[in-house]
Amino acid sequence: MSKESPPAGERIAKVIARAGIASRREAERLIETGQVTVNGAVIDRAALNVTPQDRVTVKGKTLGAPEPARLWLYHKPSGLVTTNNDEQGRVTIFDELPDDLPRVMTIGRLDITSEGLLLLTNDGGIKRKLELPSTGWLRKYRVRVNGRPTDASFAPLREGLVLDGERFQPMAVSLDRQQGANAWITCAIREGRNREVRRAMEAVGLTVNRLIRVSYGPFQLGQLAAGAVEEIRPRVLRDQLGMEAPEEEEAQKAKPRPRRKGVSLAGKPGPAIPAAPKGGRHGAPRGAKPSGNKPGSDKTYQDGKPAGGRPLKFGAKPGTRPEAKPDTKTSAKLGMKPGAKPGARPGTKFGKPGQAADSPMADAPTARKPSTRTTRKPVVRRRTRE
Repeated sequence: MSKESPPAGERIAKVIARAGIASRREAERLIETGQVTVNGAVIDRAALNVTPQDRVTVKGKTLGAPEPARLWLYHKPSGLVTTNNDEQGRVTIFDELPDDLPRVMTIGRLDITSEGLLLLTNDGGIKRKLELPSTGWLRKYRVRVNGRPTDASFAPLREGLVLDGERFQPMAVSLDRQQGANAWITCAIREGRNREVRRAMEAVGLTVNRLIRVSYGPFQLGQLAAGAVEEIRPRVLRDQLGMEAPEEEEAQKAKPRPRRKGVSLAGKPGPAIPAAPKGGRHGAPRGAKPSGNKPGSDKTYQDGKPAGGRPLKFGAKPGTRPEAKPDTKTSAKLGMKPGAKPGARPGTKFGKPGQAADSPMADAPTARKPSTRTTRKPVVRRRTRE
């Protein structure tokens, strides 16, 4: 006989809880009272699976797509009750939460006199997963007890207790310091039964007068102020819970990144940064003919213009040096005729006597060699009369 395949979809109470409208138990009560419809028909049983194609209505409002899972850290102060509605009219944690928070559920509980880290979530699946003992997350507490315990006092707690028919798993307990009539203890558990730490301390003769939860699995209380709320980043939540990233985020990662743009000195985006030159030596294209000028010199001419920006004479070939204009001002100062070569004496056509203008030494500077003789001042002797 072939086994029948399970029905498609999820339980309707779970779908309502994931949408952030109510918890599973509250969703079941709404179904029993006839406040939930599926495809226009009122249902009266919670043992029903629905698919995304079904139209679910709760209290006259159509159920939308489930919100993404979120998690918050909350520093619960002492004196607040961890419940939605208190029969005795006491103040609950939900009365003190910020107004901008969506509908959240607590992961586990803390007593009215307990304080410290409390996890909040908008997803019923995460709540159930983190509350199960099989998750095995360590929950650490700082406990102040009245008395003078020793390390031997914690031996029964480390071995595991049986109280009122309940088996407590072994605890990790260490004595931190003695402060007068009280002692500070660090205690770590993995189950989180009802008032587990207080009941275990009472079993070894210690009375708890303050209890602070400092961590829940990988999440730490840290410096979070009392009454403050801090949301966990989605990436951290996925890494710690083994969740998959949404399809939109995976598609965003798959998109190619835009080309990097340069930034001007004024802080405005500038043109795109050009790619590094590829090719042969000095960045020239492969196969290009080398120019007549040496690479790196200031005599490189491009498009008929020199590097200095002075245009060439009409009809001159690219790569030639432009003609230099005669310096009339300098010639006038030195008393030379315009067009005379450097080194020529004023009023003469040639640089040195007996030397032609076309001689290679005509342009050489006429500097005198320094004399090697040293002159001494004459010594004057004065005669003195006797």
